[in-house]
Amino acid sequence: STWGKKKMSDEKIVLGYWKIRGLAQPIRLLLEYSKIPYTEDVYEQGDAPNYDRSSWKSVKETVLGDYAFPNLPYIKHGSFSLTQSNAILRYIGNKASLLGKTEDEQIKVDFMIEQAKDFRDDLVDLAYDHKYEELKEKYQVRLGETLSKFSKYLGENHWFAGQNITVPDFMMYEMLDQHKRMFPLCLEKYDNLKAFCKRFEELPEIAAYMKSDRFMEKPCNGKSSYTSVHNIC
Repeated sequence: STWGKKKMSDEKIVLGYWKIRGLAQPIRLLLEYSKIPYTEDVYEQGDAPNYDRSSWKSVKETVLGDYAFPNLPYIKHGSFSLTQSNAILRYIGNKASLLGKTEDEQIKVDFMIEQAKDFRDDLVDLAYDHKYEELKEKYQVRLGETLSKFSKYLGENHWFAGQNITVPDFMMYEMLDQHKRMFPLCLEKYDNLKAFCKRFEELPEIAAYMKSDRFMEKPCNGKSSYTSVHNIC
C-alpha cells in the first residue's frame, strides 16, 4: 500500500455515516482500494413516518470534540477530524497518491470531482422526490445527454483523468452504478462507460471488497427516499 509513505497516525481512520451508501460509498471504495485500515461509526435513521435522526443528533455536538462543523460523513484520524465528503476524498486521495501524477491529471481530477458532484446532486433530487414516476422520463432524457458528455470526456482513456486511477473514478463508478440500478439499460450505448465500470469492479481490492460482508448492496439513499421506500436502489 502507498498509505505508509505519508502516514500521520498509526490509528485507524474512523468513518462516520448513515447506514446507507450515499455520500460515503466513494470514500469506502477509496479506503478499500488503498488498503487503508478503517472502522465505521454507523448511524441508523428511524422508520416512517418520522424518520427519526436522533442516533446522529444526540452525538453531533460531541463526537468530533470541539470541531466547528460536525456533519455526516466525517472522518476521525487520531486527533484530526474532517467533514465534507469531497474534502474527505481529497484527504485520503492525497495520502494514497491518487490526486494525479502530472499537472494535467491534477486539473482533470479537480474538474471531475466537481462534475461528479453535480451528477450526484441531480440523481439525489430525483431519488428523494415522491413524484419519481412522473419525473423519471424527463430525467432519463437529461441523463442521456449527461452520459454522452462523460463518454466523450473519458474517450479511450481507462480512467477519467487519463491512464492512472484517481479520486473521481471512485465517485464516477458509484454514480454510474447507482444509475444502472435505477435505469438498467442506461449505459447500453456507451461502451467506454460500461468498460470503465467493469475495469473498476475487476480491481483486485474492489472485487474482494464487493464479495465481503463489509460491502453494502443497498440502500443507496436514506429511508425517506422514493428509491428506498420502493426498494429500487
